[in-house]
Amino acid sequence: MKNLIDICDMSKNEITELITLANDIRANPEKYAEKCKGKKLATLFFEPSTRTRLSFEAAMYELGGNVLGFSEAQSSSAAKGESVADTVRAVSCYADIIAMRHPKEGAPLVASMTAGVPIINAGDGGHNHPTQTLTDLITINNEKGRLTGHTVGMCGDLQFGRTVHSLIAAMSAYEGTSFVLISPDELKIPDYVREDMIEKNNISCIETTDLESAVPRLDILYMTRVQRERFFNEADYIRLKDSYILTPDKLVSAKPDMIIMHPLPRVNEIDVSVDDDPRACYFRQALYGKYIRMALILNLLGRV
Repeated sequence: MKNLIDICDMSKNEITELITLANDIRANPEKYAEKCKGKKLATLFFEPSTRTRLSFEAAMYELGGNVLGFSEAQSSSAAKGESVADTVRAVSCYADIIAMRHPKEGAPLVASMTAGVPIINAGDGGHNHPTQTLTDLITINNEKGRLTGHTVGMCGDLQFGRTVHSLIAAMSAYEGTSFVLISPDELKIPDYVREDMIEKNNISCIETTDLESAVPRLDILYMTRVQRERFFNEADYIRLKDSYILTPDKLVSAKPDMIIMHPLPRVNEIDVSVDDDPRACYFRQALYGKYIRMALILNLLGRV
């Protein structure tokens, strides 16, 4: 594996190996503290981020490496009109690996065609977010004990939610997976996701607008925010933004071992009173993200 652009670039065996490595890093951090000494990660974030960017930076620092980069397009030469291809060719002269987030779908793929170092897609528009998916997979594996045989509920913005698209693609490869897709009619998953990932793999899938009726059957509830930045019309965003708010009363009928996930940031879709529920694992999920990104960096740099 030279780059990570799409979660489908990875086989199940590669994902399992990465999760195993991430869990070893978690258990034995001192063993990995110097693995990337002398190496530099460039974080090229043309779009805002907190957890993804900082977890990449924390990952590289904890591996003994260094970090350079920018956190918004306006502080880069993109503001002068420089192309993505030229940016990454130049940055490849200064760094050993690049993590890139961009508002345009396909930008990291374009970058990978000209970069002289490994490219990691840290989110491209409404398309893909493979390292969040790796974070989600290690969370499911560690919290539920396996990646097979789960009924996964996806709730919120399923049309523009790149984390949802990536996770559906990844979980579709695991035996016994079924999906319950919960969204307003205006925010249903795109046809290509349904056709290429769900129908093509003959996976059981229910689409509904009703969160409460779906909860009792779920092993995993994956909440997402309605993303203001993906809307062309502010009125549509305001109308839909509070479509689903998870509160303790909605969890009364949930399985005792169901887990509640969220890629974060949350806005209103999970009430803070849910945070104390032992099934809520979204902040543990954020921590798992650091370890899986450490494992990915080691893999792409050949430092395993």
